[in-house]
Amino acid sequence: MPAAPRTPAPADPEPVSAEPPGSTPRPLLTQSWLDLAFLHWAVDPADVAPLLPAGTVPDTLDGATYVGLVPFRMHRVGWLRLPGVPYLGSFPETNVRLYSVDGDGRRGVVFRSLDASRLIPVAVARSAFRLPYYWSRMAVRRRGDTITYTSSRRGPGPRGAYSRVTVRPGERIQEPSALEHFLTARWGMHNSAFGHTRYLPNTHPRWPLHRAELVECDEDLTRAAGLATPLGDPVSVLYSPGVAVRFARPVSL
Repeated sequence: MPAAPRTPAPADPEPVSAEPPGSTPRPLLTQSWLDLAFLHWAVDPADVAPLLPAGTVPDTLDGATYVGLVPFRMHRVGWLRLPGVPYLGSFPETNVRLYSVDGDGRRGVVFRSLDASRLIPVAVARSAFRLPYYWSRMAVRRRGDTITYTSSRRGPGPRGAYSRVTVRPGERIQEPSALEHFLTARWGMHNSAFGHTRYLPNTHPRWPLHRAELVECDEDLTRAAGLATPLGDPVSVLYSPGVAVRFARPVSL
Protein backbone atom coordinates (compact mmCIF):
# COMPACT_ATOMS: atom_id res chain seq x y z
CA MET A 1 0.00 0.00 0.00
CA PRO A 2 1.51 3.40 -0.92
CA ALA A 3 2.27 5.80 1.90
CA ALA A 4 -0.21 8.58 2.60
CA PRO A 5 0.78 11.90 1.03
CA ARG A 6 2.57 14.30 3.34
CA THR A 7 2.37 18.05 3.50
CA PRO A 8 5.73 19.68 2.75
CA ALA A 9 7.36 21.45 5.65
CA PRO A 10 6.18 25.08 5.77
CA ALA A 11 8.70 27.73 4.84
CA ASP A 12 8.13 29.54 8.13
CA PRO A 13 7.02 27.37 11.08
CA GLU A 14 5.60 29.34 13.98
CA PRO A 15 8.27 30.66 16.36
CA VAL A 16 9.24 28.56 19.35
CA SER A 17 7.78 30.44 22.31
CA ALA A 18 8.11 29.66 26.01
CA GLU A 19 4.77 31.39 26.60
CA PRO A 20 1.44 30.03 25.31
CA PRO A 21 0.23 31.68 22.09
CA GLY A 22 -3.21 32.45 23.55
CA SER A 23 -5.68 31.40 26.21
CA THR A 24 -8.27 28.63 26.55
CA PRO A 25 -11.35 30.18 28.20
CA ARG A 26 -13.60 27.18 27.43
CA PRO A 27 -11.40 24.10 27.76
CA LEU A 28 -12.36 20.68 26.47
CA LEU A 29 -10.03 19.05 29.01
CA THR A 30 -8.13 20.20 32.08
CA GLN A 31 -5.35 18.39 33.91
CA SER A 32 -2.04 18.91 35.66
CA TRP A 33 1.28 17.34 34.72
CA LEU A 34 3.50 16.88 37.79
CA ASP A 35 7.05 15.65 38.53
CA LEU A 36 8.09 15.31 34.90
CA ALA A 37 11.40 13.95 33.65
CA PHE A 38 12.26 14.89 30.06
CA LEU A 39 14.75 12.55 28.34
CA HIS A 40 15.59 13.34 24.72
CA TRP A 41 17.68 11.80 21.96
CA ALA A 42 18.66 13.46 18.67
CA VAL A 43 17.75 11.45 15.56
CA ASP A 44 17.81 11.82 11.81
CA PRO A 45 14.48 13.28 10.59
CA ALA A 46 14.37 10.64 7.84
CA ASP A 47 14.26 7.90 10.49
CA VAL A 48 11.06 9.17 12.11
CA ALA A 49 9.21 10.79 9.19
CA PRO A 50 7.33 7.53 8.36
CA LEU A 51 6.02 7.44 11.96
CA LEU A 52 4.22 10.80 11.77
CA PRO A 53 0.59 11.43 10.75
CA ALA A 54 -0.23 12.48 7.19
CA GLY A 55 0.03 16.24 6.78
CA THR A 56 2.97 16.60 9.15
CA VAL A 57 6.75 16.32 8.89
CA PRO A 58 9.49 16.16 11.53
CA ASP A 59 10.13 19.46 13.28
CA THR A 60 13.86 20.16 13.37
CA LEU A 61 16.40 22.33 15.12
CA ASP A 62 19.78 22.71 13.42
CA GLY A 63 19.00 19.75 11.17
CA ALA A 64 18.05 17.27 13.90
CA THR A 65 14.75 16.13 15.31
CA TYR A 66 14.21 14.38 18.65
CA VAL A 67 12.67 11.41 20.38
CA GLY A 68 11.35 12.11 23.88
CA LEU A 69 10.69 9.74 26.79
CA VAL A 70 8.65 11.61 29.40
CA PRO A 71 7.51 9.95 32.64
CA PHE A 72 5.36 12.00 35.03
CA ARG A 73 2.25 12.09 37.22
CA MET A 74 -1.06 12.97 35.62
CA HIS A 75 -3.25 14.78 38.16
CA ARG A 76 -7.01 15.39 38.20
CA VAL A 77 -8.08 15.07 34.58
CA GLY A 78 -11.37 16.95 34.12
CA TRP A 79 -13.87 17.55 31.30
CA LEU A 80 -14.99 21.01 30.26
CA ARG A 81 -15.07 23.21 33.38
CA LEU A 82 -15.93 20.40 35.79
CA PRO A 83 -13.53 19.69 38.69
CA GLY A 84 -10.79 17.19 37.96
CA VAL A 85 -11.41 13.60 39.03
CA PRO A 86 -9.21 12.70 42.04
CA TYR A 87 -8.82 8.91 41.55
CA LEU A 88 -9.57 7.95 37.95
CA GLY A 89 -8.05 11.25 36.80
CA SER A 90 -4.76 10.89 38.71
CA PHE A 91 -2.14 8.30 37.73
CA PRO A 92 1.44 7.79 36.56
CA GLU A 93 2.06 8.09 32.83
CA THR A 94 5.02 7.69 30.48
CA ASN A 95 4.96 8.81 26.87
CA VAL A 96 7.21 8.35 23.86
CA ARG A 97 6.90 11.36 21.60
CA LEU A 98 8.19 12.85 18.36
CA TYR A 99 8.25 16.46 17.14
CA SER A 100 6.05 17.59 14.27
CA VAL A 101 5.06 20.61 12.20
CA ASP A 102 2.10 20.86 9.83
CA GLY A 103 1.42 22.80 6.64
CA ASP A 104 0.10 25.79 8.60
CA GLY A 105 3.34 26.03 10.58
CA ARG A 106 1.89 24.70 13.84
CA ARG A 107 4.52 22.92 15.89
CA GLY A 108 3.42 19.99 18.00
CA VAL A 109 4.20 16.58 19.38
CA VAL A 110 3.16 13.17 18.10
CA PHE A 111 2.68 10.50 20.73
CA ARG A 112 3.90 7.10 19.62
CA SER A 113 2.81 5.55 22.93
CA LEU A 114 1.33 6.63 26.24
CA ASP A 115 1.48 4.17 29.13
CA ALA A 116 -0.88 4.85 32.05
CA SER A 117 -1.91 2.94 35.16
CA ARG A 118 -5.70 3.54 35.05
CA LEU A 119 -7.67 1.27 32.71
CA ILE A 120 -10.77 3.47 32.25
CA PRO A 121 -8.84 6.59 31.11
CA VAL A 122 -6.82 4.36 28.76
CA ALA A 123 -10.01 2.97 27.21
CA VAL A 124 -11.60 6.43 26.86
CA ALA A 125 -8.48 7.97 25.28
CA ARG A 126 -8.15 5.12 22.79
CA SER A 127 -11.82 5.17 21.76
CA ALA A 128 -12.64 8.90 21.85
CA PHE A 129 -9.32 10.40 20.71
CA ARG A 130 -7.62 7.42 19.02
CA LEU A 131 -4.52 8.04 21.12
CA PRO A 132 -2.10 5.10 21.53
CA TYR A 133 -2.64 4.62 25.27
CA TYR A 134 -1.63 1.37 26.98
CA TRP A 135 -2.56 0.01 30.38
CA SER A 136 0.55 -0.56 32.48
CA ARG A 137 1.73 -1.28 36.01
CA MET A 138 3.40 1.96 37.03
CA ALA A 139 4.85 3.81 40.00
CA VAL A 140 6.56 7.11 40.77
CA ARG A 141 8.69 7.00 43.93
CA ARG A 142 10.86 9.58 45.66
CA ARG A 143 13.83 8.40 47.66
CA GLY A 144 16.12 11.06 49.08
CA ASP A 145 17.01 13.42 46.25
CA THR A 146 16.03 11.06 43.41
CA ILE A 147 12.77 10.16 41.64
CA THR A 148 12.22 6.73 40.05
CA TYR A 149 9.56 6.06 37.43
CA THR A 150 8.70 2.44 36.58
CA SER A 151 6.35 1.00 33.97
CA SER A 152 5.48 -2.49 32.70
CA ARG A 153 2.86 -2.80 29.98
CA ARG A 154 -0.23 -4.97 30.42
CA GLY A 155 -2.03 -4.30 27.14
CA PRO A 156 -3.55 -3.96 24.65
CA GLY A 157 -1.24 -5.65 22.22
CA PRO A 158 2.03 -7.34 23.19
CA ARG A 159 2.68 -7.21 26.92
CA GLY A 160 5.90 -6.42 28.74
CA ALA A 161 7.26 -3.21 27.20
CA TYR A 162 8.91 -1.49 30.14
CA SER A 163 10.86 1.45 31.46
CA ARG A 164 12.76 2.26 34.62
CA VAL A 165 14.08 5.81 34.85
CA THR A 166 15.75 7.48 37.86
CA VAL A 167 16.70 11.15 37.86
CA ARG A 168 18.20 13.51 40.41
CA PRO A 169 16.69 16.99 39.94
CA GLY A 170 19.11 19.90 40.25
CA GLU A 171 19.06 23.67 40.11
CA ARG A 172 16.38 25.75 38.40
CA ILE A 173 17.30 26.87 34.87
CA GLN A 174 16.95 30.63 34.74
CA GLU A 175 17.52 30.99 31.00
CA PRO A 176 16.69 27.78 29.08
CA SER A 177 18.59 27.21 25.86
CA ALA A 178 17.03 27.22 22.40
CA LEU A 179 17.06 23.41 22.49
CA GLU A 180 15.39 23.27 25.91
CA HIS A 181 12.61 25.56 24.73
CA PHE A 182 12.26 23.56 21.50
CA LEU A 183 11.80 20.29 23.42
CA THR A 184 9.35 21.53 26.04
CA ALA A 185 7.42 24.58 24.74
CA ARG A 186 4.85 22.69 22.66
CA TRP A 187 1.36 24.11 22.36
CA GLY A 188 -0.45 21.22 20.71
CA MET A 189 -0.29 17.68 19.44
CA HIS A 190 -0.95 16.04 16.09
CA ASN A 191 -2.72 12.69 15.86
CA SER A 192 -4.67 10.61 13.36
CA ALA A 193 -8.30 9.94 14.25
CA PHE A 194 -11.28 8.79 12.20
CA GLY A 195 -9.44 9.16 8.91
CA HIS A 196 -8.14 12.68 9.57
CA THR A 197 -5.07 14.25 11.09
CA ARG A 198 -6.06 16.60 13.89
CA TYR A 199 -4.30 19.25 15.93
CA LEU A 200 -5.26 19.52 19.61
CA PRO A 201 -4.08 22.85 21.10
CA ASN A 202 -3.14 23.36 24.75
CA THR A 203 -2.11 26.20 27.02
CA HIS A 204 -0.28 26.25 30.33
CA PRO A 205 2.11 28.50 32.26
CA ARG A 206 5.75 28.71 31.23
CA TRP A 207 7.61 25.54 32.19
CA PRO A 208 9.67 25.71 35.40
CA LEU A 209 12.69 23.69 34.22
CA HIS A 210 15.53 22.20 36.27
CA ARG A 211 18.77 20.50 35.36
CA ALA A 212 18.64 16.77 36.11
CA GLU A 213 21.18 14.00 36.44
CA LEU A 214 20.21 10.71 34.83
CA VAL A 215 20.96 8.02 37.41
CA GLU A 216 19.36 5.09 35.56
CA CYS A 217 17.58 4.49 32.28
CA ASP A 218 16.55 0.95 31.30
CA GLU A 219 13.72 0.89 28.79
CA ASP A 220 12.38 -0.59 25.60
CA LEU A 221 9.35 1.68 25.15
CA THR A 222 11.12 3.61 22.39
CA ARG A 223 11.82 0.41 20.45
CA ALA A 224 8.22 -0.76 21.00
CA ALA A 225 7.09 2.61 19.62
CA GLY A 226 8.84 1.97 16.31
CA LEU A 227 12.28 3.54 16.89
CA ALA A 228 14.54 0.89 15.40
CA THR A 229 17.79 2.90 15.56
CA PRO A 230 19.76 2.45 18.82
CA LEU A 231 19.47 5.72 20.72
CA GLY A 232 22.52 5.66 23.02
CA ASP A 233 22.75 8.27 25.76
CA PRO A 234 20.19 11.10 25.83
CA VAL A 235 21.43 14.53 24.77
CA SER A 236 19.11 16.34 27.19
CA VAL A 237 17.80 15.42 30.66
CA LEU A 238 15.46 17.88 32.41
CA TYR A 239 13.03 17.90 35.31
CA SER A 240 9.96 20.03 36.03
CA PRO A 241 7.70 20.10 39.10
CA GLY A 242 4.86 20.62 36.65
CA VAL A 243 2.12 22.86 35.24
CA ALA A 244 -1.69 23.03 35.03
CA VAL A 245 -2.90 22.45 31.45
CA ARG A 246 -6.02 23.35 29.45
CA PHE A 247 -6.85 21.71 26.11
CA ALA A 248 -9.00 23.34 23.45
CA ARG A 249 -11.09 21.47 20.91
CA PRO A 250 -9.22 19.71 18.09
CA VAL A 251 -9.09 21.06 14.55
CA SER A 252 -8.61 19.00 11.40
CA LEU A 253 -5.68 19.65 9.08
